[in-house]
Parts: sequence; structure tokens; C-alpha cells
Amino acid sequence: MKVPVITRALFKASPVLSTPKVLSPHFSIRSNSQAPSTPMAACIHTQRHPLCWDSSRSTSDEDGYHFMKFCRRSFSDQVSCAPMSQNRTKTTQTRIIVEDLDPDEDLWLRMQDEARSDIDEEPTLSDYYYTSILSHASLESALAHHLSVKLSNPSLSCATLVDIFMGVFAQDQEVVGAVKDDLRAVKERDPACVSYTHCLLNFKGFLACQAHRAAHKLWLQGRKVLALLIQNRVSEIFAVDIHPGAKIGSGILLDHATGLVVGETAVIGNNVSILHSVTLGGTGKASGDRHPKIGDGVLIGAGTCILGNIRIGEGAKIGAGSVVIKEVPARTTVVGNPAKLLGGKNPVKLDKMPSFTMDHTSNIAEVVVGNKRKDMVQEELITAVREGANATGGFEVDDIFPSIKILHIHIVEDNRDSKEAAETRGKDITDDLLMSLRFL
Repeated sequence: MKVPVITRALFKASPVLSTPKVLSPHFSIRSNSQAPSTPMAACIHTQRHPLCWDSSRSTSDEDGYHFMKFCRRSFSDQVSCAPMSQNRTKTTQTRIIVEDLDPDEDLWLRMQDEARSDIDEEPTLSDYYYTSILSHASLESALAHHLSVKLSNPSLSCATLVDIFMGVFAQDQEVVGAVKDDLRAVKERDPACVSYTHCLLNFKGFLACQAHRAAHKLWLQGRKVLALLIQNRVSEIFAVDIHPGAKIGSGILLDHATGLVVGETAVIGNNVSILHSVTLGGTGKASGDRHPKIGDGVLIGAGTCILGNIRIGEGAKIGAGSVVIKEVPARTTVVGNPAKLLGGKNPVKLDKMPSFTMDHTSNIAEVVVGNKRKDMVQEELITAVREGANATGGFEVDDIFPSIKILHIHIVEDNRDSKEAAETRGKDITDDLLMSLRFL
């Protein structure tokens, strides 16, 4: 009997080997349970050449091919199956040099490095960081996923929101550029921000601002119902209520952000810093253009209300708790309720952009009272009180009134006070203090 005949007979006699699956020329006889126990570290070329199936073979030859493939013994290749040494030095450079990348790519690579560093510090969060950062190919993808996880609910799926956000980011690269500018702004201006990744994952002011950017794009496209839904979810989750019709520039810092309200026709320029509990609202129920216009580089302190269609000039500073209902000139400071210019008719001009310096103080020493700086009036008053105390009692006034060192005269010339009136009020306060000291 010829060999092909014997081979064919043996092959078809076996109930296992004669099944249609095994008879397929693409069938691999080795199962997972028969795999070599030695771990495979790398796919390296081996000297053993497998039998190849040829569609031009005759039936007899084909049966012999299957039989020989089945009976052929499997030997573990000592080279290809050997585990790779843990101490083996890398011979190829798999990491891109950061210096060779443009700033945008550099930012994303840096965020990935920050994520890996955080995993080394806190391995418990490895799955969280992988899902949120390391599994994504770009900042846009990571942001879209993270926002969707935050804003989704049982009736608004995460997958649906991912498609919405990614659609906006893909259509408008200006939005993506503004996102990156916001990341840098938060990292540079907020001392509590330890990394870009920390900002992306944990800063609700940043997340609320980026969700608004997507909602504003949808609003402009006429998809107002969807834009308003995103606004509602952001308000519920982050306690930040920004109407999708509001226009916001780039390089924005929303510090803490809780209680922030921005009206429909409000406009916020570039590089603006806003703290929590701020309202950019209207003054009534009239429709139309009714909300504030904030210039570039403005700093708005916590608890501030800016009401009406008024303009806040470039580089202005609004003190915490102020209520602003009149326009504010560029590079000036206003404080109070109602807010007044620091310095009155001769307002102090700010040399630096307050949104960058994040200096929330009102710099009382630079206030002008009459034709004198406030610190000069204070020093004259303190000197007069000390001289009067020494002349009458021979004691140091600082021993009796330690607070004299930090005495402030709250005299700020406004539109109703003249130079003479301001100086008279200062003289009256000095006389009253000296009179009180004579009776000690």
C-alpha cells in the first residue's frame, strides 16, 4: 500500500482528526493548554520552518500534510522561548525626545509622565490614571472622557457625551488651543496646582470652563437644547453656572469656582483670573445685551458682583466683595459696595497685570488723600500722637496703644469730597486723638 493511502486511512479513521474544523487547512492543532510552559518574551526568528499549506496540492498530498502536521513533535525553541533578562539594556530608543517636540506635544507628554509619577507614588490609583490619562492618545481624548464620566447620568450615557465632546474638539482647533492655554494658566497662577495632570483630573473650575467651551460651540451651531443640557449638568456637578451663550477667551483661571455665575451676553477676555462666588449678571429682567464685558488681564476677587452691561478695562482689579455697577478704567483698582476707585480722582495705576500677579491686596499705602499719599498722612498722624503723648505724660504711646503702628485713616477722596474737606477730616481725627491722650 502506498504511503499516501495509509496516511489518508489513518487520518480519516480518527473521529477527532476527521472533523471539519481539523480538516480545514488553516486549523492549528496546538491549543492553549498545549502551549509551552516557558514564557515567551519576544518573537524571534527560529531555525525551524513550519510545514506550509499549499492550495495546489492533491487530495492525497493534502491528507498527508494534515497528518504530518498533527504528528510532528513540538520542540521548544531555546532562543525564542527564553524569558528576556530583566537586566538587559535597551538597545533602541522608544521614547521621543521632549526637546524635539512642539509645545503642545510637550504638554501632553509631560502630563503622561506626571501620571506615571503619581502611579509610582500611589499604586492604588494605577487603574484610575490608566483609564483617565495613559490609555489616551491625546489631551482632547483624555479631557472628553473625563468630562463625560463626570457629567453622565443614567439617562445621558458616558459614550454619548464622549462623542459630543470629541466632535467639538475635532471641528475646532481653537477650542483645543484654549484648553491648553487654560491648563498653563492654572499651573502658573494657582500655587495649589501641583501638576497639569492634577489640574485636568481634580480642578472643577478648569473642567467647568472646558465643558462650557463645548457647550458654547454647540450654541453657535444652533444646537441650543444640547448646549443648555450641558450647562445644567455642569451646574449640578461643579456648582458653576455659565450660560452657553457667554463668550470666554483663553488663558482663564477659575480659582475654586464654586458659586460662579456668568450671564448669557457676558464676555470675558483673555488671561482673566476669577475667584469663587463671583456673579457677572444683569440688573433686571430686560433682554438683549445686558451683562458685563471683562477686558484682558482682569483680576476679580472672591464674592464680587459685576452687574449690567458695563465694561471692566484691561488689567483692572476688582477687590473681594465689591459690587460694581459702573465702568472701571483700565489698570485701576475698585473696592467696596458700591465699588469706588482706589485713589479717587487720582486713581493708582497698576504696573503689572493683576491676573498674572494674583495680588488681591488694595495697596492702601498708595492711596492719595488730597495732594498727599496716604502713607504720608498716616506717618504725620502717628508722629503727632507720639509727640503729644511724650509731652504730656512722658510715656511711649506704643505702650498704651500698640495698634498705633498699624493705624489706618479711612479717608478716600471721592467725587463729592474736595481736597480741603479731605485734609480737614484728617486734622479733626488727629486733634481728637491728641485730646484723648491729655486725659490719660
